[in-house]
Amino acid sequence: MDQSAIMQFVPLILIFVIMYFLLIRPQQKKVKDHQKMVESIKIKDEVVTQGGLIGKVSKVKEDNEVEIELAKDVRVRVVQSTIAQVRSRTEPAK
Repeated sequence: MDQSAIMQFVPLILIFVIMYFLLIRPQQKKVKDHQKMVESIKIKDEVVTQGGLIGKVSKVKEDNEVEIELAKDVRVRVVQSTIAQVRSRTEPAK
C-alpha cells in the first residue's frame, strides 16, 4: 500500500471519530444516568412513566418492578426501566 491509499481512509476514520463523540458517547452517558436514576428509586418518590402516568412509588419489588399508586387505592405494577423521570425524591431516613 502506498501513501495515497492510506490517505483515502483518513476521511472515513475522521467521520467515525466525530460520530463517536457526537452521537454514541452522549447516548451511552444518557443510558447510564437513566439506569442510575432507576436503581435509586425509593418508596414515596413521585415518578412519571414513559406512558405519561404520574404517581407515587408504594412498593419496590425485587424483580425490577415497582408498584405505583396513581390515586387512592389505585395501584399499578410497572417495570422499573419504563420510568422516565423522578419528579420529587423523598429524603433518606436518618
